[in-house]
Amino acid sequence: MKSLKSAVMDSHKDSQKIELAIQKGKEKIYPTKNTIGEKVRIQMEAILQDRLADSIDLQTQAKQAHWNVKGPNFIALHELFDKIAEESEESEEYPDLIAERIVQFGGVAEGTVQVVANRTNLPNYPLVLMTGREQIEAFSHTLAVYGELIRTTIKQAAELDDPATADIFTQISRSVDKNLWFIEAHDQAEK
Repeated sequence: MKSLKSAVMDSHKDSQKIELAIQKGKEKIYPTKNTIGEKVRIQMEAILQDRLADSIDLQTQAKQAHWNVKGPNFIALHELFDKIAEESEESEEYPDLIAERIVQFGGVAEGTVQVVANRTNLPNYPLVLMTGREQIEAFSHTLAVYGELIRTTIKQAAELDDPATADIFTQISRSVDKNLWFIEAHDQAEK
């Protein structure tokens, strides 16, 4: 039986091998017959990787709100946050659309928790929120930031002459705007 020190050393060596493989994978773009120029595909892939991280983070923030909402509007907000996190028409579809576009360009979709934590552009979601109003405020802010990032990506895709990617983000933008409306409507009637 190996000693604990020996097992840790072997684990470290395995980690180094895995990290080397990851670095080699980043240098490799898979061949494709996609007629969009390689330079555009590489530029769009970098943008798409960021939006993939943001989209996964959005899902987890919606779940955080779903699990922890309290107050008189609990059931309505609990279900709404869950709907935003899980329905195929909503945020669960975003990462799939984006990841599949990355792979279509010959890239590797990077969607692990570690990558998302390092790459997301969304604000940190407060972990200790008690009231429905606090959850609404925090999550509506996240949705607004995400929506702005999506609109910026639409412009970038158009500038790079990639209408298909712009179309994907236009679809996402409509859904984000609808979700923001649903979330904000809970707070607007009370003001």
